[in-house]
Amino acid sequence: MSKEKTKRVHAYPIPTVCDYCGAPVIYTSNAEIYGREYGNGKCYRCTRCDSHVGVHTGTEIPLGRLANKELRTLKVKCHNLFDPVWAGKRKVMSKGEAYKNLARVLGIPPRECHVGWFDVDMLLKALEILRDPHWYRTEVE
Repeated sequence: MSKEKTKRVHAYPIPTVCDYCGAPVIYTSNAEIYGREYGNGKCYRCTRCDSHVGVHTGTEIPLGRLANKELRTLKVKCHNLFDPVWAGKRKVMSKGEAYKNLARVLGIPPRECHVGWFDVDMLLKALEILRDPHWYRTEVE
């Protein structure tokens, strides 16, 4: 990974202990989860429960917080509503601009606004916002 790309990857703390069950977390192949390597092939996985998180390609930096099934489901729902704003046919702004707008509406600092970093409560707030197809145009009062 180039230095330029590495600079753009925000570092989420590397998990060593599972937030859900307290067991050790290991850095491993994601084939242990999916049956074959998927994406870049690496992840952090709890040694006891089903919690895991992928990593940014070419790094050991987690994509976000360790996630159990509930959190993963909520993250997918958020990304399904968030990503079309900056990717694909509907692209109306860059990914960075989309995150800045979401941060503004959520009332949090832009550097803390990453779907992968959100806990359940923040994901539920984000989902409520993202369900409005024009959320990125919403003015905060």
